[in-house]
Amino acid sequence: MNQTATTSNIEIRPACIDDLAAIFHLGEELFRAEAVSNLYRTWDEYAVTSQFNSEPEFMLVANAEEKLVGFIIGSLIEKAGTAWNYAHLIWLGVHPDLAGLGVGSSLFDEFRSLVRKHEIRMMLVDTQADNEAAIRFFQSKGFTNPIDHIYMTLNMDNS
Repeated sequence: MNQTATTSNIEIRPACIDDLAAIFHLGEELFRAEAVSNLYRTWDEYAVTSQFNSEPEFMLVANAEEKLVGFIIGSLIEKAGTAWNYAHLIWLGVHPDLAGLGVGSSLFDEFRSLVRKHEIRMMLVDTQADNEAAIRFFQSKGFTNPIDHIYMTLNMDNS
């Protein structure tokens, strides 16, 4: 991976069906159960394909030199009978070689602009309580009121 990529040569665009394999493989690298011990949402091919089939307009990719280097996957949650509609940022991934270079920030900014067009009143995101880099990132984007949730896991391979 070319480490000279900057936000000036990153293209953010809607995901297309041809991107799904690259999104899946990058996510496989980033969201491994061994590295993320309390991952409560499973990263698998269905995480990508089902979201693409249901809400493709809320999947964006970042390309550098015609190679996928990041993605963001979100969803809208409409609360029938209320004025409260939410955006849920489900997955945000950036190739490790490009971490800290603004790719995630560019993806998030484009996603925020996209969901604003849908009269969203609030955006939700979740991350591990000990993922300090993600917490700092989301706070820098304006997220507030972090609330701790307890998720427990039982590795059935070890019991």
